[in-house]
Amino acid sequence: MDARSTTASDDVRLVRSLLVLTVVTGLIDAVSFLGLGHIFTANMTGNVVFLGFALGGAQGLSAIRSVTALLVFAFGGLLGGRVIKRRPGPPAGLLLAAMKAESVLLLLAAGVTVFAPAELPSTSAYAVIVCTAFAMGLRNAIVRKLGVPDLRTTVLTLTITALAADSSLAAGNGARSGRRVLSILAMFGGALAGALLLRRFGMRAALTGAAILVAISSFYLYSTSRARSLDPA
Repeated sequence: MDARSTTASDDVRLVRSLLVLTVVTGLIDAVSFLGLGHIFTANMTGNVVFLGFALGGAQGLSAIRSVTALLVFAFGGLLGGRVIKRRPGPPAGLLLAAMKAESVLLLLAAGVTVFAPAELPSTSAYAVIVCTAFAMGLRNAIVRKLGVPDLRTTVLTLTITALAADSSLAAGNGARSGRRVLSILAMFGGALAGALLLRRFGMRAALTGAAILVAISSFYLYSTSRARSLDPA
């Protein structure tokens, strides 16, 4: 792990922001899975599996939508990689750039649903897929560069594995167990909130809520970074 990653892992501001983004991931995957035809626009492992199911003849799955989400997510990751190369800077600055873009893209996705019927027409559904998958791919590239342990924001498999493997029951020291549990709870809470918002208020409420969370977290990261720059001590 390089010096930047070590600094990032100990930065409370980044940890808090990444936990909020993990909540947002749960919201976005609730929207995409429950509202867009059983796909994910944040969890790409699920899409690969769903694509296999769809090609194997499983009903209720769309190979085209899964492929669209995968390709757009990858394109977002590609752009994120270019951002990292072209504007190297402090971890907070990189994450802030990703969150600004994410909040705009999520607002665009919410805007698509404002005048749409409860069951989105195909064009609107694909617009939401593109906006959310691109936002998640871009964010994922930046988060990967930060290298904050146990806060990848879109996947929990390694986090749950580490929580179990490093626990006292496995003769481990339980390092970072609190952060790992918070990450799991954040994803769960986001998914639960997303499902409830979808059922009671529709997709626009869930997407708008996700955009607001990212915007608030962006403002928090910006304001604390500015305060730190004005007072280096």
